Amino acid sequence: MFKSKKNLSGMLLVAVIFFTGISTSNAQKRKDVGLQLFSLRELLPKDVAGTLQKVSQAGYSQVELYGFSIKDQFWGLKPAELKKILDENGLKPVSGHFNMSPYFKSGDEAELKAAIEAAKILGLKYVTIPWLDADTRTSAEDYRTVAKRLNYAGQLCKNAGLKLTYHNHDFEFIKYGNETGMDILLKDTDKKLVDFEMDIYWVIRSGLQPYELFKANPGRYAMWHIKDMDKSDPKLNTEVGSGSIDYKDIFKHAKLSGMKYFFVEHENNYKPDMLGSITKSCAFIKDQILK
Repeated sequence: MFKSKKNLSGMLLVAVIFFTGISTSNAQKRKDVGLQLFSLRELLPKDVAGTLQKVSQAGYSQVELYGFSIKDQFWGLKPAELKKILDENGLKPVSGHFNMSPYFKSGDEAELKAAIEAAKILGLKYVTIPWLDADTRTSAEDYRTVAKRLNYAGQLCKNAGLKLTYHNHDFEFIKYGNETGMDILLKDTDKKLVDFEMDIYWVIRSGLQPYELFKANPGRYAMWHIKDMDKSDPKLNTEVGSGSIDYKDIFKHAKLSGMKYFFVEHENNYKPDMLGSITKSCAFIKDQILK
């Protein structure tokens, strides 16, 4: 029995916040802004140390990596060498996008195991699948096969103290009968082994709304990609806060999503340039969203 109406009202308010997800996530409380380093793909391979210094100066404290291969590692740097540069610039590597095409095509585990080893050295929390080649996603059955391989890879990651994550584009929302590829991946993957990284731009570009996906699968989207959509041409990116995506509203549902980390990503249409673009996006997020 409740002792007073005041206690009852307080508990109801807590319940409303929990079930709607309209509350502050840990990521927002930390006020860390992350950057997917693919945004600087023309600069980074030429000068890793100098570019990462500029990322830190732009206001970022976390990064998501890309570009690893068994042959070249990270632009010629071994994971331990890259980690040293990141540490020197106060940048925490949280996740990495790792090419797994051979694994999803044939089950070849070489790149998968190399990625896990690199992630452990770097101190990552997530190994993220960034892309599926077109010939591995032509049907519902293909997506069921992908889900099985995600579960297996997720178990390997778990054994290594990591979490596997899948990053979407738009093709996952193509329908096969009554369900999309993303529906199949969410349904057929083990929540304990596989998380998802929502690219919010691609969700909206597909004609969907992030909140509806959060509501359908609460807690599954542990990371987000934040890039804005040009108001005059949806095929183009723009700096966060300058486009048509209402990120202030989307961040209200961070807790419902399960979002722990988010990364700014910019792929085209930089204004005034790559570094100027990421600096402007970071400033908007800190001033308008994480304030």
